[in-house]
Amino acid sequence: MPTARKILLSLLLLTNVSSSLALNPIQKKVGRHHVVTCAQKIGHSGHGSPYSQYLHKREVDLASLYPEHNISVPIDHFHNDTSYEPHSSSTFDLRYWFDASYYKDGGPVIVLQSGETAGTGRLPFLRKGLLHQLAQATNGIGVVLEHRYYGTSFPTPDLSTKNLRFLTTDQALADMAYFAQHVIFEGLEDKNLTALETAYFGYGGSYAGAFVAFLRLVYPDVYYGTISSSGVTQAIWDFWRYYEPVREYGPPDCISIHTKLINVVDNILQNNTKYIPQLKITFGLEGITYDDDFAQVLSYPIGGWQGRNWDPQVNDPSFGEYCGNITYPSLINNASANATASIRELLQAGGYSDYNSALTIPMVNFVNYIKMTYVSPVLDSDENQTLDQAYSTHNQTFYSQDDLSQDWRSWPYQYCTQWGFLQTGSGVPSDRLPLVSRLLTLEYNSLICRYAFNITTPPDTDAVNKYGGFDISYPRLAIIDGEEDPWRGASPHSPQAKNGGNRTSTTEEPFLLIDGAVHHWDENGLFPNETTATLPPAPVQEVQAQEVAFVKAWLEDFRAGKA
Repeated sequence: MPTARKILLSLLLLTNVSSSLALNPIQKKVGRHHVVTCAQKIGHSGHGSPYSQYLHKREVDLASLYPEHNISVPIDHFHNDTSYEPHSSSTFDLRYWFDASYYKDGGPVIVLQSGETAGTGRLPFLRKGLLHQLAQATNGIGVVLEHRYYGTSFPTPDLSTKNLRFLTTDQALADMAYFAQHVIFEGLEDKNLTALETAYFGYGGSYAGAFVAFLRLVYPDVYYGTISSSGVTQAIWDFWRYYEPVREYGPPDCISIHTKLINVVDNILQNNTKYIPQLKITFGLEGITYDDDFAQVLSYPIGGWQGRNWDPQVNDPSFGEYCGNITYPSLINNASANATASIRELLQAGGYSDYNSALTIPMVNFVNYIKMTYVSPVLDSDENQTLDQAYSTHNQTFYSQDDLSQDWRSWPYQYCTQWGFLQTGSGVPSDRLPLVSRLLTLEYNSLICRYAFNITTPPDTDAVNKYGGFDISYPRLAIIDGEEDPWRGASPHSPQAKNGGNRTSTTEEPFLLIDGAVHHWDENGLFPNETTATLPPAPVQEVQAQEVAFVKAWLEDFRAGKA
């Protein structure tokens, strides 16, 4: 959903971070940072993030614990819809995993929708976290279901624009319904565990959170209840509000300094262009040709906000590190007198002569952070990449690739055609300084739509918002959000929703906001020997306990209806 590199952090759902910000400066190259290739800049959650590295280390163990299975589903569920012409009568393998360790007769099936990433990234939730808790509490079966066009669940031989026509939310919703109506679990072949005979519940976070919300509306007789966590139910083309929770909840000194530094850069790029070569050289980014690509790289650090998570094993500390650097009261790395003089000249050229002394040290530390985090990992790697190759969005050759190995294409196709969520700086009202450069416009952020898919018009957000958008509501549809989530502005808890995003929470329609939380923090969990006095945080424990309680109540209603 997010632009370029942040899609991952998107929706991404996979990258969350500790609730306590460690505002400590970093003084050497951080081993966690990696070369961001063009594909990684576009990709979905998990590319090279600390979380994905953690999952990779445990992949063998999880694969042996939870063997993958496939169910054959129709490529095209809607032969009466001309948008899918030419139609297909073929099927494809949709991948899933399950854990029946706690299953007893009469227990439900709880399906976690994997969303815009390979399902392997969700396997830890079969062992710990909300999915595991629900299966244990209800004597149910926990399932991770992969989304079409992700992981290995590809219906077509390539990812050309023509063959991506079957990648819509409606087709994927039909897949999840078909799964519940036809699945036969290995080892439980003697039992009828399909929908209607068995209670089915759905869970998803972020895009998958919106997905299961829609699932409850479209297939209410198949899924008896769903939990939408951080569900982005309102599709928005220009989602400039993504960064506003960072402004509201981030450390005030960091946000104040950061917005001024970005404004210095914008003032030079837009109004004092003779200083552009000096500006790029100062940051070590003279190898980036386009000014908007340059501005994008300088805007990356603030995107680490979404990666905050209470679970230390999936926490991305980069936001705290960045704030620690630019608010540190002295130079973190020694800067030459010439370098400091150049930065003072740039501050003046950027309209901040009155703040020159106050911003010199933050600017020097900002420059060093960018060099250490985004420049050195590219230039010092053995991949022989140029900075343009690593960071440019103006790369038609790259975007023209469409074989199955180009799996980065799936999520951009979805946001170019239906979802939007381009995170701009240009859309920020003029009465405030943006947290990312104003050069990050709709035109720039949609270059991928044009280059990869020849799409030159805004997405059909009505195809998403027809389900209710901000105000979606349905019996046994739970809405769970994080107070500080940058995606909250696209959820039912958005201030733009009816009644300012406030509703009465009931067992029938739970509506819960997790204090201090970011992106679907309820999904994560710890093993018993990992818990501490403060982990999981009390707000997370409280919401997870409520989720277990209302799902158990829903299950009793289902059983009563069958009696």
